[in-house]
Amino acid sequence: MAEELTRKQFDLLEALAAAREPLTQRGLEQVTGHSLGTINRTMKELTEAGLAADGRITDAGLNALEPYRARRAVFIAAGFGSRLVPITLNTPKPLVRVKGTRIIDTLIDACLEAGITEIYVVRGYLAEQFDQLLYKYPMVRFLENPLYNEANNISSALVARYMLSNAYVFEADLVISNPGIIKKYHYTSDFLAIRKERTDDWCFTVQDGIIVEEKVGGLDCWQMVGISYWNDADGHKLSQDIEEVYKTPGGKERYWEQVPLVYRKEHYAVEIRECFDEDIVEIDSFRELKAIDKTYDV
Repeated sequence: MAEELTRKQFDLLEALAAAREPLTQRGLEQVTGHSLGTINRTMKELTEAGLAADGRITDAGLNALEPYRARRAVFIAAGFGSRLVPITLNTPKPLVRVKGTRIIDTLIDACLEAGITEIYVVRGYLAEQFDQLLYKYPMVRFLENPLYNEANNISSALVARYMLSNAYVFEADLVISNPGIIKKYHYTSDFLAIRKERTDDWCFTVQDGIIVEEKVGGLDCWQMVGISYWNDADGHKLSQDIEEVYKTPGGKERYWEQVPLVYRKEHYAVEIRECFDEDIVEIDSFRELKAIDKTYDV
């Protein structure tokens, strides 16, 4: 068997790795969505290769998944959060509490649950306030963005550009209600998104599961969620492409994800990964915050 897993082999091994009990082929069908015929053939391959046995993943199977494991997380957390004024006049947006919990805590907790302990926070506005995270999360490391006030969030990606292989990148103003959307293993680079009949928000046009266009507003599209994963090869490409785009005329004004999805998109094939409205909330304005947490509605 080749060192790289096929997509079907990966899907089955990932399901077996997550299961607490042995999975039958019918159980694998429910979890993966693959047909019983496909599961039968793929399980035979995995068993012959020593990667699975009796409905369980073997140690060799876990080793085969290792190149696909998410190793680190980068949080883009340097901005002012002007739309959340007045609350952000004294508190960076990621540290704002929603129902008693800091926004960024929901994201960090989901990472830790997925076994991701190498965590970087790119900070800028009221940077010293992020030190409070260390009491609960001593593993967090800070990256300083001195340009947050004069450039868009591409400046934060520039600061973190060497940390993007096998890495999640988070916009740090999202409240996760379903930590399961942060996965331990990824077959390739992907972007979380919610299927929409129409949206006025940032969204993707998708063909055969691959993002082919990023735009504002659309019909029958995928609304962008600010959480993406970048595999080893793409992470290395990003480190170079982010710097190059940043240095182009107008480059400082770009959003960081426009590098792989717009300005250097010929270098990448980024998959869509579906999530749902109930999994995650982006708090865009003080009005939205008050609607979610009545303690602000005074």
